[in-house]
Amino acid sequence: MIKKHQRLFNIMQVSLDALSLLVAYTGAIVFKLNITGFAGFGFVYYWGALWMVPLLLVVYHFMDVYSPMRSRMYRKEVLMIVRAHFMGIVTIYSVLFLNKDIQYSREVSLLFALSGLCLILVERYFVRKTLRYLRKKGYNQKHLLIVGAGPVGVEFAHKVNAHRDFGYNVIGFLDDDESKQQGKVVGKPVMGCCSLLPRLLENRSIDEVVVALPLNAYGKYGGIVDGCEKAGVRVRIIPDYNKYLPGSPVIEEFDGIPLLNIRKIPLDDPFNRFVKRTFDLAVSSLALLITSPVMIVIAAGIKLTSPGPVFFRQSRIGLNNRPFDMLKFRSMCVADDARAATTWTTPNDPRKTQFGSFLRKTSLDELPQFFNVFTGSMSVVGPRPERPFFVEQFREDVPKYMVKHQVKPGITGWAQVNGWRGDTSIEKRIECDIYYIENWDLLFDVKIMFLTVFRGLINKNAY
Repeated sequence: MIKKHQRLFNIMQVSLDALSLLVAYTGAIVFKLNITGFAGFGFVYYWGALWMVPLLLVVYHFMDVYSPMRSRMYRKEVLMIVRAHFMGIVTIYSVLFLNKDIQYSREVSLLFALSGLCLILVERYFVRKTLRYLRKKGYNQKHLLIVGAGPVGVEFAHKVNAHRDFGYNVIGFLDDDESKQQGKVVGKPVMGCCSLLPRLLENRSIDEVVVALPLNAYGKYGGIVDGCEKAGVRVRIIPDYNKYLPGSPVIEEFDGIPLLNIRKIPLDDPFNRFVKRTFDLAVSSLALLITSPVMIVIAAGIKLTSPGPVFFRQSRIGLNNRPFDMLKFRSMCVADDARAATTWTTPNDPRKTQFGSFLRKTSLDELPQFFNVFTGSMSVVGPRPERPFFVEQFREDVPKYMVKHQVKPGITGWAQVNGWRGDTSIEKRIECDIYYIENWDLLFDVKIMFLTVFRGLINKNAY
């Protein structure tokens, strides 16, 4: 059983992390101080290895870097490691500062911080690839027993079978429905009724029990949980009411009372908001600096090809349903603002100028929105904002439409890089927006930015 070897796996993982950090530490000293023999390191650097590496490992532990990762996306693991490594390095620098250790090279500690993070990420990547390969071959498996052979249990079993690389194996089901007993569900046997659970836990190699019972079987949960804890087997519950929830729920606590938050939004966390805002400021500043010559040329082109202002300002709905003025390069002839606020652009819209058609097709008309990002009304990545007139329509006609306003709108988004731009399905756009809102992290933003460059700048639906 996997639980017999879990301690060994954890020790191996910590050992590999320690080895990676020691290699990075040694490399930083050799690179900076040009020392080729260990004898030339000096006591201060030997002592540094003895406390810096263990300190980082302790910080990793307390920031959940050694929690189970088999079903977690690598992107999420990377972010956990980066955050923990950053906190560990801050702690190391604090110790050096308080100790006033002037003998220790700050350049060495900086090289160690950067190279250590890189080596840890590379090492974790190869560990993950190796484990997933072995799991596909049938090794390093966690054996699951599903209590409940109804729709919830069946759906879960299908998902387990679809992700063999996660290393889970369903050995069977328990269900009180006599018509299902002694038969098979998703190719796995229904071993009997729920009351057989203690006997199975005693006689079979079971690592986890997954409870997938309907709401009307709520009274059985207590006995199942007690039986699993008595046997020392981990138990997890799939709530049957998840089909009624609009998002990805998370358990919170209010003075010891658990509360179910029906939608987990990572950007509700102040630290995450700080990270995203810092990223937005850095990207928008760089973008404005790099594209300023292009924007000057575009401004001149607009002035030379049609009368009117260079910029077009339009009211859009942003964070917390608040309106803001979004900037674009003007791509149409000057017209009645009321009409522009309530009318879609069409492929052969007579209001567009010839130069404006080129700007819209290449998305160059969006460049001034980096000013919106810089001032804080928009983000580089997020759901695209809509005009108030259409927001009022969509909030009634499109389920969950208003969820998109729980984060800042963006210049580009997950919906846009997946092709849902222009005259396309609003429902599909909202699905993508909600997925982004519930799964945000910094690497996801970076991924969307790269996809925007390769997929989203020139788009057949942009007119």
